[in-house]
Amino acid sequence: MKAVYGLYAEPELAQQAVDNLRAAGVADADITVISSEPFEHFEFGHRDAKTVMPWMAVVGGLVGMTTGYLLTSVTQMAWPLKTSGMPIVSWWPNLIVIFELTMLGAIVASVITLLVSAKLPGSRAGKLYDPEVSDGYILVGVENPSDPARLEPALAINGGRVKSVES
Repeated sequence: MKAVYGLYAEPELAQQAVDNLRAAGVADADITVISSEPFEHFEFGHRDAKTVMPWMAVVGGLVGMTTGYLLTSVTQMAWPLKTSGMPIVSWWPNLIVIFELTMLGAIVASVITLLVSAKLPGSRAGKLYDPEVSDGYILVGVENPSDPARLEPALAINGGRVKSVES
């Protein structure tokens, strides 16, 4: 893997590096930004904000709710117990099971979506990373650039360190 990246102590410098890489013709999808904390008030912190997780949680909840309804009502209809004129399928006790399976479906769908979207479990072999990110620095870089020397000036900002990796 070849990569060129810069380490920045301030989020303003990281945002400037992202803007410089865009000006140099690098697509947004090719720019990697890694930080040890979220920077939601900067534009580079919102690049990957779109997610399908809420919709998958709703789908999981609907599947769980349908399963809960079918489990309780089909079971009660399969073994009907006549109890002093009460209905065979009673809603109040069924709502407990339906609610629990609705929540279980939403939670399981959210966890599976998280694992799939984060590509977990997986190896980080070949992925761009620097241990200084855990010290509070922000990494802005490009993996496998066609011309790393062309991108180094875009990352060379006062207060930032530019590094090239080839492995």
